[in-house]
Amino acid sequence: MIKKIFIALFFIAPLVSCSQKISQTKVLADLKELSDDKYEGRKTDTKGGEMAANFIANRFKALGLKTYYPNFKQPINFTTRKGEKVNGNNMVAYIKGKTDEIIVISAHYDHLGVINGEVFNGADDDASGTCAVLAYAEYFSKNKPQHTLIFCAFDGEEMGLQGSKYFVEHPPVDLKNIKLNINMDMIAHNDVNELYASGTFRFPELKKFIFTKTNKPKILLGHDDPKQGHDDWTDQSDQGSFYAKKIPFIYFGVEDHKDYHKATDEFQNINQAFYVNSVQSILEIIKNFDKNYSLNTVHRETQIMN
Repeated sequence: MIKKIFIALFFIAPLVSCSQKISQTKVLADLKELSDDKYEGRKTDTKGGEMAANFIANRFKALGLKTYYPNFKQPINFTTRKGEKVNGNNMVAYIKGKTDEIIVISAHYDHLGVINGEVFNGADDDASGTCAVLAYAEYFSKNKPQHTLIFCAFDGEEMGLQGSKYFVEHPPVDLKNIKLNINMDMIAHNDVNELYASGTFRFPELKKFIFTKTNKPKILLGHDDPKQGHDDWTDQSDQGSFYAKKIPFIYFGVEDHKDYHKATDEFQNINQAFYVNSVQSILEIIKNFDKNYSLNTVHRETQIMN
Protein backbone atom coordinates (compact mmCIF):
# COMPACT_ATOMS: atom_id res chain seq x y z
CA MET A 1 0.00 0.00 0.00
CA ILE A 2 1.37 3.42 -0.92
CA LYS A 3 0.75 5.54 2.26
CA LYS A 4 2.68 8.26 4.34
CA ILE A 5 7.13 -17.57 12.96
CA PHE A 6 5.52 -20.02 12.19
CA ILE A 7 2.11 -21.45 13.15
CA ALA A 8 1.18 -24.83 11.69
CA LEU A 9 -1.51 -24.40 9.08
CA PHE A 10 -3.62 -27.20 10.53
CA PHE A 11 -4.22 -25.07 13.64
CA ILE A 12 -6.29 -22.76 11.43
CA ALA A 13 -8.64 -25.51 10.21
CA PRO A 14 -11.54 -24.87 12.63
CA LEU A 15 -11.66 -21.12 11.99
CA VAL A 16 -13.92 -21.21 8.94
CA SER A 17 -16.83 -23.49 8.21
CA CYS A 18 -16.08 -26.44 5.96
CA SER A 19 -18.87 -25.15 3.71
CA GLN A 20 -16.65 -22.31 2.52
CA LYS A 21 -15.59 -22.27 -1.10
CA ILE A 22 -12.03 -21.09 -0.72
CA SER A 23 -9.15 -23.28 0.38
CA GLN A 24 -7.72 -21.75 3.54
CA THR A 25 -4.71 -24.07 3.32
CA LYS A 26 -3.96 -22.94 -0.22
CA VAL A 27 -4.41 -19.22 0.40
CA LEU A 28 -2.05 -19.37 3.38
CA ALA A 29 0.45 -21.48 1.44
CA ASP A 30 0.29 -18.98 -1.45
CA LEU A 31 0.91 -16.08 0.93
CA LYS A 32 3.86 -17.85 2.53
CA GLU A 33 5.28 -18.58 -0.92
CA LEU A 34 4.86 -15.12 -2.44
CA SER A 35 6.42 -13.44 0.60
CA ASP A 36 9.45 -15.74 0.61
CA ASP A 37 12.95 -14.27 0.44
CA LYS A 38 13.56 -15.86 -2.97
CA TYR A 39 11.28 -13.23 -4.55
CA GLU A 40 13.59 -10.52 -3.18
CA GLY A 41 10.76 -8.22 -2.17
CA ARG A 42 9.06 -8.27 -5.59
CA LYS A 43 10.25 -4.82 -6.63
CA THR A 44 9.14 -3.74 -10.09
CA ASP A 45 11.65 -4.42 -12.89
CA THR A 46 13.77 -6.86 -10.88
CA LYS A 47 14.40 -10.59 -11.07
CA GLY A 48 12.22 -11.10 -8.00
CA GLY A 49 9.39 -9.11 -9.54
CA GLU A 50 9.57 -11.23 -12.68
CA MET A 51 9.54 -14.41 -10.59
CA ALA A 52 6.40 -13.20 -8.82
CA ALA A 53 4.75 -12.41 -12.15
CA ASN A 54 5.50 -15.91 -13.39
CA PHE A 55 4.11 -17.44 -10.20
CA ILE A 56 0.83 -15.59 -10.78
CA ALA A 57 0.79 -16.48 -14.49
CA ASN A 58 1.25 -20.17 -13.70
CA ARG A 59 -1.65 -20.07 -11.25
CA PHE A 60 -3.92 -18.32 -13.76
CA LYS A 61 -2.94 -20.85 -16.42
CA ALA A 62 -3.55 -23.83 -14.14
CA LEU A 63 -7.06 -22.49 -13.44
CA GLY A 64 -7.81 -22.33 -17.15
CA LEU A 65 -8.50 -18.59 -17.13
CA LYS A 66 -8.64 -16.50 -20.27
CA THR A 67 -6.38 -13.55 -20.94
CA TYR A 68 -5.97 -10.59 -23.24
CA TYR A 69 -2.17 -10.80 -23.31
CA PRO A 70 0.55 -13.40 -23.91
CA ASN A 71 1.18 -15.33 -20.69
CA PHE A 72 -1.28 -13.04 -18.87
CA LYS A 73 1.23 -10.16 -18.91
CA GLN A 74 0.24 -6.62 -19.82
CA PRO A 75 3.60 -4.87 -20.27
CA ILE A 76 3.83 -1.48 -18.58
CA ASN A 77 6.51 1.19 -18.66
CA PHE A 78 6.97 4.49 -16.91
CA THR A 79 9.58 7.01 -15.84
CA THR A 80 10.31 7.66 -12.18
CA ARG A 81 10.71 11.12 -10.68
CA LYS A 82 14.45 10.54 -10.89
CA GLY A 83 14.17 10.00 -14.64
CA GLU A 84 14.70 6.24 -14.49
CA LYS A 85 12.97 4.10 -17.11
CA VAL A 86 11.09 1.22 -15.50
CA ASN A 87 9.39 -1.76 -17.12
CA GLY A 88 6.99 -4.15 -15.47
CA ASN A 89 3.95 -6.35 -16.01
CA ASN A 90 0.38 -6.21 -14.88
CA MET A 91 -0.97 -9.73 -14.55
CA VAL A 92 -4.44 -9.90 -16.08
CA ALA A 93 -6.91 -12.78 -16.47
CA TYR A 94 -10.65 -12.97 -16.86
CA ILE A 95 -13.69 -15.20 -16.63
CA LYS A 96 -16.53 -14.43 -19.02
CA GLY A 97 -19.81 -13.98 -17.22
CA LYS A 98 -23.40 -14.00 -18.34
CA THR A 99 -23.23 -10.27 -19.02
CA ASP A 100 -20.68 -7.92 -20.56
CA GLU A 101 -20.75 -5.76 -17.42
CA ILE A 102 -17.34 -6.08 -15.76
CA ILE A 103 -16.12 -6.14 -12.19
CA VAL A 104 -12.35 -5.78 -11.78
CA ILE A 105 -10.97 -7.61 -8.74
CA SER A 106 -7.48 -6.36 -7.98
CA ALA A 107 -4.44 -6.12 -5.74
CA HIS A 108 -0.79 -5.22 -6.34
CA TYR A 109 1.96 -7.81 -6.24
CA ASP A 110 5.00 -5.52 -6.20
CA HIS A 111 6.72 -4.38 -3.03
CA LEU A 112 9.88 -2.53 -1.97
CA GLY A 113 12.60 -5.05 -2.84
CA VAL A 114 15.93 -5.19 -1.01
CA ILE A 115 16.98 -2.14 1.03
CA ASN A 116 20.39 -1.95 2.72
CA GLY A 117 20.75 -5.70 2.42
CA GLU A 118 17.35 -6.47 4.00
CA VAL A 119 14.56 -8.11 2.03
CA PHE A 120 11.23 -6.30 2.38
CA ASN A 121 8.87 -9.17 1.64
CA GLY A 122 5.56 -7.33 2.01
CA ALA A 123 3.53 -10.28 3.25
CA ASP A 124 0.62 -8.01 4.13
CA ASP A 125 1.55 -5.32 1.60
CA ASP A 126 0.39 -6.73 -0.70
CA ALA A 127 1.03 -10.41 -1.10
CA SER A 128 -2.10 -10.77 1.04
CA GLY A 129 -4.32 -9.07 -1.53
CA THR A 130 -2.66 -10.83 -4.45
CA CYS A 131 -3.22 -14.28 -2.94
CA ALA A 132 -6.85 -13.35 -2.28
CA VAL A 133 -7.20 -12.51 -5.99
CA LEU A 134 -5.88 -15.99 -6.79
CA ALA A 135 -8.38 -17.54 -4.37
CA TYR A 136 -11.28 -15.69 -6.00
CA ALA A 137 -10.08 -16.64 -9.47
CA GLU A 138 -10.15 -20.28 -8.38
CA TYR A 139 -13.60 -19.96 -6.82
CA PHE A 140 -15.19 -18.35 -9.86
CA SER A 141 -13.44 -20.75 -12.24
CA LYS A 142 -15.68 -23.37 -10.61
CA ASN A 143 -18.73 -21.15 -10.04
CA LYS A 144 -19.68 -19.16 -13.14
CA PRO A 145 -20.27 -15.50 -12.30
CA GLN A 146 -23.05 -13.26 -13.57
CA HIS A 147 -20.62 -10.46 -14.41
CA THR A 148 -17.49 -10.82 -16.43
CA LEU A 149 -14.71 -10.76 -13.85
CA ILE A 150 -11.24 -9.41 -14.58
CA PHE A 151 -8.56 -10.44 -12.11
CA CYS A 152 -5.66 -8.00 -11.94
CA ALA A 153 -2.42 -8.23 -10.01
CA PHE A 154 -0.95 -4.80 -10.62
CA ASP A 155 2.73 -3.93 -10.80
CA GLY A 156 4.32 -0.62 -9.83
CA GLU A 157 1.87 0.37 -7.11
CA GLU A 158 4.66 1.24 -4.71
CA MET A 159 6.07 3.61 -7.33
CA GLY A 160 2.88 5.62 -7.60
CA LEU A 161 0.01 3.34 -8.71
CA GLN A 162 1.79 2.94 -12.03
CA GLY A 163 0.33 -0.42 -13.04
CA SER A 164 -3.30 0.50 -12.42
CA LYS A 165 -2.84 3.89 -14.05
CA TYR A 166 -1.49 2.13 -17.14
CA PHE A 167 -4.37 -0.34 -17.07
CA VAL A 168 -7.10 2.30 -17.11
CA GLU A 169 -5.25 4.30 -19.78
CA HIS A 170 -4.72 1.19 -21.94
CA PRO A 171 -7.66 -1.02 -20.99
CA PRO A 172 -8.12 -4.38 -22.71
CA VAL A 173 -11.89 -3.74 -22.77
CA ASP A 174 -14.14 -0.76 -23.27
CA LEU A 175 -13.72 1.23 -20.07
CA LYS A 176 -17.42 2.02 -19.94
CA ASN A 177 -18.13 -1.68 -19.39
CA ILE A 178 -16.14 -1.68 -16.13
CA LYS A 179 -18.83 -1.05 -13.55
CA LEU A 180 -16.88 -1.61 -10.35
CA ASN A 181 -13.38 -2.09 -8.95
CA ILE A 182 -12.90 -4.19 -5.82
CA ASN A 183 -9.34 -3.62 -4.66
CA MET A 184 -7.45 -5.21 -1.75
CA ASP A 185 -4.27 -3.86 -0.22
CA MET A 186 -3.19 -5.12 3.22
CA ILE A 187 -5.87 -7.50 4.47
CA ALA A 188 -3.83 -9.89 6.64
CA HIS A 189 -2.53 -7.99 9.66
CA ASN A 190 -4.83 -6.53 12.28
CA ASP A 191 -4.87 -7.22 16.02
CA VAL A 192 -8.41 -6.02 16.73
CA ASN A 193 -10.26 -7.94 14.01
CA GLU A 194 -11.19 -4.88 11.94
CA LEU A 195 -11.22 -4.64 8.15
CA TYR A 196 -12.20 -1.42 6.37
CA ALA A 197 -14.30 -1.15 3.23
CA SER A 198 -13.70 2.31 1.78
CA GLY A 199 -15.60 3.94 -1.05
CA THR A 200 -19.18 4.26 0.18
CA PHE A 201 -18.81 7.93 1.07
CA ARG A 202 -18.51 8.73 -2.61
CA PHE A 203 -20.75 5.89 -3.79
CA PRO A 204 -23.29 5.46 -0.97
CA GLU A 205 -25.46 3.03 -2.92
CA LEU A 206 -22.69 0.47 -2.57
CA LYS A 207 -23.34 0.15 1.17
CA LYS A 208 -26.22 -2.29 0.74
CA PHE A 209 -23.89 -4.89 -0.79
CA ILE A 210 -21.37 -4.85 2.06
CA PHE A 211 -22.56 -7.49 4.48
CA THR A 212 -21.54 -10.99 5.52
CA LYS A 213 -23.13 -13.81 7.46
CA THR A 214 -20.55 -13.97 10.22
CA ASN A 215 -19.23 -10.40 10.61
CA LYS A 216 -15.80 -11.98 11.11
CA PRO A 217 -13.81 -9.84 10.82
CA LYS A 218 -15.80 -6.73 11.71
CA ILE A 219 -16.16 -4.77 8.47
CA LEU A 220 -16.15 -1.02 9.00
CA LEU A 221 -16.91 1.78 6.57
CA GLY A 222 -14.70 4.85 6.43
CA HIS A 223 -11.33 6.27 5.48
CA ASP A 224 -12.94 7.75 2.39
CA ASP A 225 -14.17 11.18 3.46
CA PRO A 226 -12.01 13.94 1.92
CA LYS A 227 -12.66 16.08 4.98
CA GLN A 228 -10.46 13.63 6.88
CA GLY A 229 -7.48 14.80 4.81
CA HIS A 230 -4.54 12.38 5.01
CA ASP A 231 -6.89 9.75 6.49
CA ASP A 232 -8.74 9.50 3.15
CA TRP A 233 -7.54 6.30 1.46
CA THR A 234 -9.24 6.95 -1.89
CA ASP A 235 -6.03 7.58 -3.81
CA GLN A 236 -3.65 5.60 -1.62
CA SER A 237 -3.88 2.34 -3.55
CA ASP A 238 -4.89 1.17 -7.00
CA GLN A 239 -8.59 1.97 -6.61
CA GLY A 240 -7.50 5.59 -7.04
CA SER A 241 -6.78 4.97 -10.71
CA PHE A 242 -10.33 3.69 -11.26
CA TYR A 243 -11.80 6.52 -9.25
CA ALA A 244 -9.96 8.98 -11.52
CA LYS A 245 -12.06 7.51 -14.35
CA LYS A 246 -15.23 7.84 -12.23
CA ILE A 247 -15.52 4.07 -11.84
CA PRO A 248 -17.13 3.08 -8.51
CA PHE A 249 -14.86 1.20 -6.14
CA ILE A 250 -14.65 -0.58 -2.83
CA TYR A 251 -11.21 -0.82 -1.25
CA PHE A 252 -10.54 -3.37 1.47
CA GLY A 253 -7.63 -2.76 3.82
CA VAL A 254 -6.44 -2.42 7.40
CA GLU A 255 -5.04 0.54 9.25
CA ASP A 256 -1.26 0.82 9.36
CA HIS A 257 0.50 -1.55 11.74
CA LYS A 258 4.00 -1.72 13.23
CA ASP A 259 5.35 -3.80 10.31
CA TYR A 260 4.02 -1.54 7.54
CA HIS A 261 6.81 -0.84 5.01
CA LYS A 262 9.34 -2.57 7.23
CA ALA A 263 11.43 -5.68 6.74
CA THR A 264 9.30 -7.28 9.48
CA ASP A 265 6.25 -7.47 7.19
CA GLU A 266 6.73 -11.24 7.04
CA PHE A 267 4.41 -14.23 6.83
CA GLN A 268 5.06 -15.16 10.46
CA ASN A 269 3.82 -11.73 11.59
CA ILE A 270 0.42 -11.72 9.91
CA ASN A 271 -2.74 -12.73 11.76
CA GLN A 272 -3.53 -16.02 10.03
CA ALA A 273 -7.06 -16.43 11.39
CA PHE A 274 -7.86 -12.80 10.55
CA TYR A 275 -6.52 -13.25 7.02
CA VAL A 276 -8.48 -16.42 6.27
CA ASN A 277 -11.67 -14.82 7.57
CA SER A 278 -11.00 -11.62 5.62
CA VAL A 279 -10.56 -13.52 2.37
CA GLN A 280 -13.77 -15.43 2.96
CA SER A 281 -15.75 -12.32 3.96
CA ILE A 282 -14.59 -10.35 0.93
CA LEU A 283 -15.63 -13.30 -1.25
CA GLU A 284 -19.13 -13.10 0.26
CA ILE A 285 -19.27 -9.40 -0.60
CA ILE A 286 -18.00 -10.01 -4.13
CA LYS A 287 -20.79 -12.54 -4.54
CA ASN A 288 -23.29 -9.95 -3.28
CA PHE A 289 -22.15 -7.55 -5.97
CA ASP A 290 -22.01 -10.22 -8.67
CA LYS A 291 -25.54 -11.37 -7.97
CA ASN A 292 -27.27 -8.01 -7.54
CA TYR A 293 -25.08 -5.18 -8.81
CA SER A 294 -25.72 -3.18 -11.95
CA LEU A 295 -24.81 0.32 -12.97
CA ASN A 296 -28.55 0.96 -13.01
CA THR A 297 -28.65 0.41 -9.24
CA VAL A 298 -25.72 2.64 -8.42
CA HIS A 299 -25.34 6.29 -9.30
CA ARG A 300 -21.86 7.36 -10.28
CA GLU A 301 -20.57 10.26 -8.30
CA THR A 302 -22.27 13.45 -9.45
CA GLN A 303 -22.60 15.61 -6.36
CA ILE A 304 -19.90 14.52 -3.90
CA MET A 305 -16.58 15.75 -5.23
CA ASN A 306 -13.22 16.54 -3.72
